[in-house]
Amino acid sequence: MSKIESIKKGSDLVFRKPESEDGSEIWKLIRRCKPLDENSMYCNLLQCDHFADTCVLVERDGQVLGWISGYIAPSEPETFFIWQVAVAPEARGLGLGKRMLRHLIDREEAVECTRLKTTITKSNEASWALFRSFARSLGGELSDEPHFHEEDHFDGHAATEHMVTITFPEEARAAA
Repeated sequence: MSKIESIKKGSDLVFRKPESEDGSEIWKLIRRCKPLDENSMYCNLLQCDHFADTCVLVERDGQVLGWISGYIAPSEPETFFIWQVAVAPEARGLGLGKRMLRHLIDREEAVECTRLKTTITKSNEASWALFRSFARSLGGELSDEPHFHEEDHFDGHAATEHMVTITFPEEARAAA
C-alpha cells in the first residue's frame, strides 16, 4: 500500500494542539511545502508555545502531515486570522486543509469568532481554492481586497497580499 493510500484511510489521523517540541517538525514540513514562506524555527516554536490554542497539527504515526498557524486578532476578537496552511505533499488532495480549518473554528477558543481572515497573493491558486471551498462548505460569504501592497509594504520584493474575509452565517455559528 502506498503512503497516499494509507493516508486516505484517514482513521488514524490525529488533529491536535501543537506543543513546543513540535516546532522543528513544523519548520521541516513548511520547508517541504514550496512556495510557502519559511519562518525561522524559533518562530514556529513560539507559534506552538504561545498560540497552541489557535493552531492545529495533524499527524499520523508520529509523522506531521498538516499544520495551520493562526490567532484571534487582539484588535478584532471576533476574527480568527489564519497565518499559514501547510499540507505535506503526500497528503494533498485529501481535503486536509479544509478539515483543519473546520477543526480550528469548532474549538471552544473560537466560539466568539464571526469571521475568518487570511492574506493571499493573487497567484496562489491553491490557497484561493482552499478558502473558496471552505467558505462554500460553511455557507459563508468570501470577500477580498488588496491589503499589504507590493510597493508600500514589501518594497517591491513580494506580491501584494489580498485580505480575504469569510463571514460565517449565523446558523453555522449556532451549530458550532
